[in-house]
Amino acid sequence: MPRAANPKLRSVLARLRMSVSGRVEEGADLRCLSRWRIGGCASGLVEPATAAETRLVLAALAEASLPVLVVGDGSNLLFDDAGFDGVIVRIGPALSGFRREGRCVWAEAGIWVPRFVRELGRHGLSGLEHAIGIPGTLGGLIYMNGGSQRKGIGTNIVSVRGCDLRGNPFERSQAQCAFHYRGSSLQTDGLIVLEADLSFTKADPGAIRRDMIATLSERRRKFPKNLPNCGSVFLSDPAMYSIVGPPGAAIERAGLKGTRLGGAEISPIHANFIVNLGQATSNDVLGLVHLARTRVHDETGFWMDCEVRHVAPDGSIRPAHEAAAEAITTEAHAIELET
Repeated sequence: MPRAANPKLRSVLARLRMSVSGRVEEGADLRCLSRWRIGGCASGLVEPATAAETRLVLAALAEASLPVLVVGDGSNLLFDDAGFDGVIVRIGPALSGFRREGRCVWAEAGIWVPRFVRELGRHGLSGLEHAIGIPGTLGGLIYMNGGSQRKGIGTNIVSVRGCDLRGNPFERSQAQCAFHYRGSSLQTDGLIVLEADLSFTKADPGAIRRDMIATLSERRRKFPKNLPNCGSVFLSDPAMYSIVGPPGAAIERAGLKGTRLGGAEISPIHANFIVNLGQATSNDVLGLVHLARTRVHDETGFWMDCEVRHVAPDGSIRPAHEAAAEAITTEAHAIELET
């Protein structure tokens, strides 16, 4: 059942309906906003239709001191089963503008990454083919410096514009974004990406298309695609990679491929994926995260950190392995008290 909105929240959402052309609702099923199809309910949901509306919405929610969580496609988020006692602001398809001038491209944060990459290829712009199979929005990809094949979109960024959680605008150059492997200063400073300028190299569209087809074929061969999942769970640490290989290989060697907990499973296709078999809970996923991380550490001496973020009921976000460790500690303490 949707989480009941408090009177203050209901009043703010009513005002926003008068000034926002996008979607404004009381209550939201977080399973519909997550690639894992896991989570409870949020108190409200707003999908602004423009960057200006996004800033207006965030300013209004901040003025009312209401908890806010800004999401894109939710492809790297694990929502808690207890839900979120606040408002989800979703940067979605309405914010998916795209404009090209030579090798330079302007795009909004809500554009779907596979669509964006195909648009680039159609215009003979190369540099982001590695991201063709990544589900999610451009804003999230930039925020996390996402990519595949150990590449990241940060190398293509010229500048990024957006706002903070109070709706205050910002603009940062590539250098100011401090891109690093699967991270950026946008992430550490809690900023929201709304649009970006990017630069690519010119290449033959046919060659780009063949490269994208090869990448997609490899992903289909290696990765699970028929069950809800968030993609790679653990980050690939260069030090660990050079000695024991990628996280999936380490988890497989630890004998955990196909391991189930409740409705969640470490995929028998690729061990760095955790899939929802149908009724998985957030605790099921966190339990498997803790098991994989602990077992791999026992066997290799390396602690794997999560690429996936857990969203707590208060809206705080942290790497899933941190939430998993706390959940295990809390559960052990409860058992100790009972005995």
